[in-house]
Amino acid sequence: MRVVIAEDNALLREGIVLLLTSSGHEVVAVAGSGPEVLPTLLRHRPDVAVLDVRMPPAFRDEGLRAALEARKEIPGLPVLVLSQYVEQSYAAELLVGGASGVGYLLKDRVGRVDEFLDALERVASGGTALDPEVVTELLTRRRDSPLDSLTPREREVLKMMAEGHDNATIGKTLVITERSVSKHIGNVFVKLRLPPSDSGHRRVLAVLAYLNHPWTAGC
Repeated sequence: MRVVIAEDNALLREGIVLLLTSSGHEVVAVAGSGPEVLPTLLRHRPDVAVLDVRMPPAFRDEGLRAALEARKEIPGLPVLVLSQYVEQSYAAELLVGGASGVGYLLKDRVGRVDEFLDALERVASGGTALDPEVVTELLTRRRDSPLDSLTPREREVLKMMAEGHDNATIGKTLVITERSVSKHIGNVFVKLRLPPSDSGHRRVLAVLAYLNHPWTAGC
């Protein structure tokens, strides 16, 4: 897998390079500042990009902006965004429009090697990978919404769906059958007024799109 890394912290950047190369991936380029990111992505057109949200010169949202611009130029470019903190607006902006091949992880997740590599591969294959803390923020920020009608088990299933897990993984983690998982998912979509789907990341993005739309607050 060909990867471009955009991260201004040299120690973290080199650590990610070492992690990926030792896992059999090819790091084709690195960028250390915001203005470098878009030209680098357009030049190398990687299989996936790993980008820091905040980069020089202003340390605001340079990495995210570059990712969004790159996805306009290269439709479907898989992007895994790293952030120091949970920033809901950034996660929502990355996911708006039902985009596929996107991920948003907190930086400390990189140290959990298996989780990080699994997330990277999911994003590269067109799936989603959202940090559990980000998902928790998205699921709990709404009040007086259809989310309130979900049972505790349905919320657990929805949370794992939003993180990007498939039915088999959800069943194994929650110690229930895949048939039970499918039933809970069906209930979730009915209660959230969303059409049922078994199309992998698209169902996750449908749920997240629902949660991020302003009209859900008044439902």
